[in-house]
Amino acid sequence: MSSPALSARPALLFDLDGTLVDSVYQHVFAWREALHEEKLDLSVWRIHRRIGMSGGLFLKALERELGTTLTEGQAERLRQSHAKSLLKRLDQIRPLPGARELLQALSSMRVPWAIATSGSEITARPTLDLLGIPAGTPIITRDQVAYAKPNPDLFLAAAQRLGAPPADCFVVGDSIWDLLAAQRAGALGVGVLSGGYGREELEQAGAYRVYEDPADLLAHLDELGIRAG
Repeated sequence: MSSPALSARPALLFDLDGTLVDSVYQHVFAWREALHEEKLDLSVWRIHRRIGMSGGLFLKALERELGTTLTEGQAERLRQSHAKSLLKRLDQIRPLPGARELLQALSSMRVPWAIATSGSEITARPTLDLLGIPAGTPIITRDQVAYAKPNPDLFLAAAQRLGAPPADCFVVGDSIWDLLAAQRAGALGVGVLSGGYGREELEQAGAYRVYEDPADLLAHLDELGIRAG
C-alpha cells in the first residue's frame, strides 16, 4: 500500500503596517497633515478606514468622501506630502509585540514567508529595517505591482517569489483590504487586531482566524498547522 502524500508546508505572506509594525496611526496623521496642506478636511476616523489601500485608491475614496475631483497636481502633492510627513514620524514607529520573534521562529522552522505592503519603497524601507529582516527576504512594495489592495497583485507576487501556490499560503493582515485581497488571491486570510479593525469586521472580510497581534499569532501557530520539526 502506497504512503499518503505529504501536505505542502504552508507559507505566510505578511502585510506590514499594523500587522508587523505599529504604524497605522502615523499613516493616518501623515495623510491628515497632507490633506490640511491642500485645505481639504476629512475626519481622522474616515482616514483610518482607508489605511491599507494603495495611495491611488485612497485618493479615489477621498474624492467620494469630499464630493470633489482632485487634479493630477493635487493628487501628486498629496502623495508626496504623505510620504514626507510619514518619514518625519519614523521615530514613533516600533515593531509590534512579538513581530521579530514570530519572523525568527518561522525562519528557524524553515517556514517560507514574505512581506507584501501597499506602501512604496521610500516609506516601507525604513520601517522594514526595524524588523531586522534577513537579507534575501522577499519584499513586495506598491512600486512592483500594477494594483495594490484590495486587488490581489501584491500577495500573488509574494507567493510567486516564494515559489508557493497561493492556495498553500496564509495572508496575515490587520485590515479588511488585506483580507479581501487574500480571498481574491485564493489564499486563507489571518487577521490581527493590532491595526484597529474589530474582530467581526475581519471575520466578515474573510479571516480564517483572528489574533491580537504577532505575539498572539506566534503562540497559536499550531492552529495554522505550523509546528516545530
